[in-house]
Amino acid sequence: QVQLVQSGGGLAQAGGSLRLSCAASGLTFNTYKMGWFRQAPGQEREFVAAMVWNGGTYYGDSVKGRFTIDRDSAENTVYLQMNSLKPEDTAVYYCAAGETTISIKSPHYYNYWGQGTQVTVSS
Repeated sequence: QVQLVQSGGGLAQAGGSLRLSCAASGLTFNTYKMGWFRQAPGQEREFVAAMVWNGGTYYGDSVKGRFTIDRDSAENTVYLQMNSLKPEDTAVYYCAAGETTISIKSPHYYNYWGQGTQVTVSS
């Protein structure tokens, strides 16, 4: 049974940093893609970042150069380091795991989801 348990997040000032963690069980990173998505009130779920089995990374245009996705295979944990935060980064952030390598940026191709964690950036 696959489980994704998120931690981190909270409140930060604009220009600050936060780090999100996603501890995975029941899967291995060499067979799943791992992604981060976010959803603000009244908006659709937005792709943030993803890492595929060979360590390749992908980023949404709005976070490129500011956010970094990384993983610790020994701990089976994926991280999202968020730097230079902006108020528009405010959202609930979700960790996700997908069994296929297609459609990296679409939430519809991810099979498992974390519980979500609030990130609020004040101006």
